Amino acid sequence: MPEFESVDYFTDESLIPDPYPYFDHLRGKSPILTDGPAGVVTVTGYAEAVAAYRDAAFSSCNAVVGPFAPLPFTAEGDDITELLELHRDAIPMAEHVVTMDADRHQRTRGLLSKLLTPKRLSENEEFMWKLADEQLDTFAATGRVEFLSGYAKPFSTLVIADLLGVPATDHTEFRAVLGGQIVGSLGGELAHNPLEWLDDKFRGYISSRRESPRADVLTALARATYPDGSVPTIEEVVKLATFLFAAGQDTTTKLLSAAVRNVAENPGIQDRIRNDRQLVPGFLEETLRLESPVKSHFRMARTSTEIGGCPIAAGATVMLLPGASNRDPRKFPDPDRFEVDRRNAREHIAFGRGAHSCPGAPLARAEARISINRILDRFTDLRIDESRHGEPGARTYRYEPTFVMRGLSELHVEFDTGK
Repeated sequence: MPEFESVDYFTDESLIPDPYPYFDHLRGKSPILTDGPAGVVTVTGYAEAVAAYRDAAFSSCNAVVGPFAPLPFTAEGDDITELLELHRDAIPMAEHVVTMDADRHQRTRGLLSKLLTPKRLSENEEFMWKLADEQLDTFAATGRVEFLSGYAKPFSTLVIADLLGVPATDHTEFRAVLGGQIVGSLGGELAHNPLEWLDDKFRGYISSRRESPRADVLTALARATYPDGSVPTIEEVVKLATFLFAAGQDTTTKLLSAAVRNVAENPGIQDRIRNDRQLVPGFLEETLRLESPVKSHFRMARTSTEIGGCPIAAGATVMLLPGASNRDPRKFPDPDRFEVDRRNAREHIAFGRGAHSCPGAPLARAEARISINRILDRFTDLRIDESRHGEPGARTYRYEPTFVMRGLSELHVEFDTGK
């Protein structure tokens, strides 16, 4: 497709509404390109992406910032591991678990096991059922809603707030502050720490609970220890909590809005899952496959290695495109078709693979499952608001202008009130 040859994936906003033909163009050249956008190694194939996610030869130091944070040293030779560790703190967001490797990553992620316990997740799910109805109540009588601001954002924000034990008295403030995008806007500078507000809030919570423990979730988080029994610093706990909060809220908002768009856009699908709720989990997996909330993951080769027989030099930046890999026809036949009961839909890589697979995936699935069920319980004939998005066949939707995430900016729907 010649029209894509001059496209800059990182800045060209023409790709924002529908990046999938461009992804097909890249995959049509090769499922792994050593001369991809901005010169980075680009992976669009499914098998190749899974191999890269699981290969310890790749560092996650640049997981978020990709090629826009050049190495603070010159990569030479076949192994840059020692130099990378020496200069790691100079790479933006090095303090967050998403960019950590090996033992440090395992130790930090191990803290989550003290928080994401079966008991706590069960309690959080009970909160979700109640919250879903409370949030739906805010607009049920109107017969219409802008779904992101009216439901998805406040719901996902308060779910993760409850999970982390944010006091109910602070919930309104969290909802007010966390309404925007956190990282990855086209044309903007990637800040070294875009989570400053959350850092400040959780620093106060954790410090207070260490000084004066209470019988609450924040105290359990504040007193959590590494698997070897050592005590993390307050700052280490803060960084874990804030990134979990931000990533969990943002990703779930995108999943919820994509799922509701699919329901409202497709009456046949809506009828099927309304009449057979056992299809809801598979419907959500297919939604994740076709509209992966994370558009780009990045890795850096610590050692010279290969993916799918393609040599990768130490120091090379690798870009993984889940939305492309999840439409690889070698893995998913007729990949652009939405199939509610697709046999292998759950094998998608919307939540990554390997050591850095999303720890919040079970939470996101629960939020989406509960939300879709309660929406179907309470509303009938859920449909796209044609006055805002146009008639069938001529729909227009706006998506966040970012190369990092894939998500609607707004979604206007109408509905009739059921029971």
